[in-house]
Amino acid sequence: MPHLRTGVLQRLLAAQDALPDGLRLELVEGYRPPGLQRRYFEEYADELRAAHPGWDAARIHQAASRYVSPPDIAPHSAGGAVDLTLVTTDGGYVDMGTEINASPEESDGACYTGAPGLTPTARANRRVLSTALSAAGLVNYPTEWWHWSYGDRYWALMTGAEHALYGPKEL
Repeated sequence: MPHLRTGVLQRLLAAQDALPDGLRLELVEGYRPPGLQRRYFEEYADELRAAHPGWDAARIHQAASRYVSPPDIAPHSAGGAVDLTLVTTDGGYVDMGTEINASPEESDGACYTGAPGLTPTARANRRVLSTALSAAGLVNYPTEWWHWSYGDRYWALMTGAEHALYGPKEL
């Protein structure tokens, strides 16, 4: 079970209650230690460097940042973010258009929340997820349909809050 801030957990419970019968949230990842976040970022940047040897460091950093948050601002390391999906009440797969953690390269952009070209079923399932989580006060990072947060820096930016409620933390 992922570690979650109380404020995030309360909102996830509210979102769960708002889902249609037959569906439930499946949490994949919550809190991520800063060292692990750094490793994920560096590994993805290395993949991009290998695939695009002509890109300079700034372009690599920018491209890597759209999929893995830079370690110094990572919402998972603040405990304010959660990666999740929908499943049936018996744990069955629900078509969301891609697997969780599909990169923009491997999903041909279908990982973006509002990606064009999704099947009607995947689009409808993303809408159900988005409606429940948004109504509960979470915000989505639009390059990852599965990534939602509350209380972190991105949430503060998107909601107009004066400041984030949560910052990076070592457990």
